[in-house]
Amino acid sequence: MPDAGARPTYDVVVVGGGIVGLATARALLRVRPGASVVVLEKAQEVATGQTGHNSGVVHAGLYYAPGSLKARLCRAGERATKEFCAEAGIEVKEIGKLVVATDAGEAVRLEALGRNARENGIEVEDVSAARLTELEPNVTGVAALHSPRTAVVDYQAVARALADDVRARGGQVRTGAKVTWIGESAGGVDVMIDGAEAVRGRRLVACAGLQADRVADIAGVETKVRIVPFKGEYYTLPGHRSGLVTRMIYPVPGEGLPFLGVHITPTVDGRILLGPNAVLAGAREKYSRFGVDATDLKDSLGFGGLWRMGQKHWRSGVREMFNSLVPDGYLKEVAKYCPSLRSTDLVGYRAGVRAQAVRPDGSLVDDFEIVSTERQVHVINAPSPAATAAIPIGEEIVGRVWG
Repeated sequence: MPDAGARPTYDVVVVGGGIVGLATARALLRVRPGASVVVLEKAQEVATGQTGHNSGVVHAGLYYAPGSLKARLCRAGERATKEFCAEAGIEVKEIGKLVVATDAGEAVRLEALGRNARENGIEVEDVSAARLTELEPNVTGVAALHSPRTAVVDYQAVARALADDVRARGGQVRTGAKVTWIGESAGGVDVMIDGAEAVRGRRLVACAGLQADRVADIAGVETKVRIVPFKGEYYTLPGHRSGLVTRMIYPVPGEGLPFLGVHITPTVDGRILLGPNAVLAGAREKYSRFGVDATDLKDSLGFGGLWRMGQKHWRSGVREMFNSLVPDGYLKEVAKYCPSLRSTDLVGYRAGVRAQAVRPDGSLVDDFEIVSTERQVHVINAPSPAATAAIPIGEEIVGRVWG
């Protein structure tokens, strides 16, 4: 390490230039104007990871356990995201969402979901089968739950606007700055960039997404979980099917896993997406269909928690893998509630990778998870709805940084 007096010193160093890291930097500067804050992002642009590879849904907060961080911060984030976008001139389309039950068993789970949503203070409406047909003629089901405030947005545009706001408030956003070492001491937190340059922060916040566990490891922060990457593959529909639906259409989620199933999502730019599925990814940050990174794959396969998770959920895993390899299987998931779709309607589109924290016993971390030391705060688990909740997550972190 270079001499301590030679390295730049900041009040807070933020590791990670995705939407959560940028929202955190903005929140820090809003609470303490004039503070010195720098965001370090290893990619050449902000928001190229999970932020830039999702379906753009602004979630209302139907699914999350009452009292959880996800429930509280998603509800606050739905409002905060729309308010920020209005200020920044970013388009948000509040098209609403229908969660559709296709049989009696799903209808029972749908009723439970409605109770959960109402307990979380979320506006929802029960929809009959007849009313569902009126709202969406191409969708069939025995019942549905309507969430009118669910919206869509371009989260990369939101992240870029957050970065602009950080700079406007005097903060720095550095891209192409990969953090390779972190050391905490009584005087602050030292950070190595690309193994050569050093900076110091009086505090450090890590919002590293798919690399959250590794950044915690190099910082000496014990997490007790590992990130397991799950790839979510999307299709888009051809132009002549652009009128298929006007709202987001979701299936009733299954039990035991945090994935919401293959859904139909009109995007803010006029596309209609189908997806995602959830298959074990061969790499944390490769988005091609068969992208593999040897280190990432070795880490996943060498983690006992993955195998224990597989023992519990192997049927779901086999189904997801089959549907990934065979488009007709993928289509079958959607055809349960949208039977008019055909395999010729499926046009290949990009994939995303979800950073899911898994415990050694194979259980999935259900809630957002944030761990702290005296001078560091690490966001360890922040999958969906983290993009929706990013602004209040940042505010939550500010309380942990400065009290």
